[in-house]
Amino acid sequence: MTLSNAVQVFAGIMILVALLIGSLGYGTFSVLFLAFIGINLIQSAFTGFCPAAMVLKKLPFVKA
Repeated sequence: MTLSNAVQVFAGIMILVALLIGSLGYGTFSVLFLAFIGINLIQSAFTGFCPAAMVLKKLPFVKA
């Protein structure tokens, strides 16, 4: 799996987790979590700095 694919998978999982949290009745936290994910995606597109990519690079199945 490439690093780009791993970041996309990670972002998708985090969005699904936020939706699950929202469906369990924690709406405010879910909205804040989704906003955090969106802001990180936007800033990484403009700056090229992605904290998730730095962590995922260390996994053995992710090719940099």
